[in-house]
Amino acid sequence: MLHGAPDSATLIHWLKDAHQHSVALVHDLSNEDLLGPRLQTVNPLLWETAHVAWFSEKWNLRSGGNGKSIRSDADALYDSTAVPHDTRWDLPLPSRQDTTHYINTVHDLLLEKIENQDLTAQEIYFVMLSVFHADMHNEAFLCTRQAHGFPPPKLDGAHQGPAAISPGAASDATASATPPRHARGDIEFPSGSFELGANHGSFFVFDNEKWAYEVDVRAFAMSRTTVTQEQFCCFVEDGGYQRQELWSTDGWAWKQREDAIAPLYWKRDDHRHWQRRWFNTWRVLEPQHPMIHVNWFEAVAYCNWAGRRLPSEIEWEFAASTTPGSGTKRHFPWGDQEATPALANLDMQRLDTVAVHDMAPGDSAWGIHQMIGNVWEWTSDNFTPYPGFTPDPYKEYSQPWFHTHKTLRGGSWASRGRMLRNTWRSYYTPDRRDVWCGFRTCARFE
Repeated sequence: MLHGAPDSATLIHWLKDAHQHSVALVHDLSNEDLLGPRLQTVNPLLWETAHVAWFSEKWNLRSGGNGKSIRSDADALYDSTAVPHDTRWDLPLPSRQDTTHYINTVHDLLLEKIENQDLTAQEIYFVMLSVFHADMHNEAFLCTRQAHGFPPPKLDGAHQGPAAISPGAASDATASATPPRHARGDIEFPSGSFELGANHGSFFVFDNEKWAYEVDVRAFAMSRTTVTQEQFCCFVEDGGYQRQELWSTDGWAWKQREDAIAPLYWKRDDHRHWQRRWFNTWRVLEPQHPMIHVNWFEAVAYCNWAGRRLPSEIEWEFAASTTPGSGTKRHFPWGDQEATPALANLDMQRLDTVAVHDMAPGDSAWGIHQMIGNVWEWTSDNFTPYPGFTPDPYKEYSQPWFHTHKTLRGGSWASRGRMLRNTWRSYYTPDRRDVWCGFRTCARFE
């Protein structure tokens, strides 16, 4: 819902759906899996699933976040702002059974509140905040399954991607393929101006989208598609990870520190062909699928190799939301209609990416493909506040991360369509490549 507040029936549907996904994304895992190996980039799922419930309880059931929890130890265990990441494996976490009981109790109490009360606008806002918070963590649960090499979850209505191959099996991929170094086809955009960010007519937007302000746009040319696995493979085969001149100073330092010699989850098979791991199976590269699990440093190095650059946030949103010859700004690349499976690869429906030229009905007015869904897209910009920024009640959502993170746009196949729009901003540190990130490129004008 972008304009008015959703009604109670919609809130209940969203809440149940987010809860069902949270359960389905972890229910098949063992108790050992729920704790999982200690990794810098993910949380123990036994902790994170309860954190989602704690967040919902805090903002919806505890008098503005200040009341007591139904668990006396909940704040000490699940407050992410107070519990350092590295300590979450060492906490005296409740058993799986007790954790499930806490999660279900919070869910049932919030449903009861929505069903039996006329919610104020502020209360509706906090229910939406909790749903979207759960949606973001559900996407993170999938990243955790991928990081640990767990099998993909079994979700109702989701259909699996192409057949995978077992570890060590022969690959038919030809790593020596040599497509053009540049993205296959650019759209040229004229110079102009438009309003970047969300307008005041939206009922719910996050604080980092507020509020729209006029910006100038210089003429630019943007690739129709995100960079493909085939294109990125050419960079790898041309020694991209060994050529220091392609990397920023910080990027080369990261590469050396991590001993990165290829993309994350890639390996060569016995025939020296590249494969990539998708959850617990190995696949030949899918040439026309987007490059995924690539960080900002790697994206910049590829751009330098290809003689290209990353788009700015202004360019990305201009390409996604404007219409040639019109001052009207769209909520989504394809228009103002809410996302459907024909328009965007979202909502975990496929549990995979699709080819970069698929889903043409979801193109922007300029003919740019898949600006929402499939893979998150790195931009060139630091994550910074818009003019006049003030934090929303959940003050830790944006403000602590300004100036240290890079901005991404668009959403991935694992993102929920109900929370995305052209003005949505995500952000990660430039070294993160475990998340569902890819990128598209722009031409460099002399």
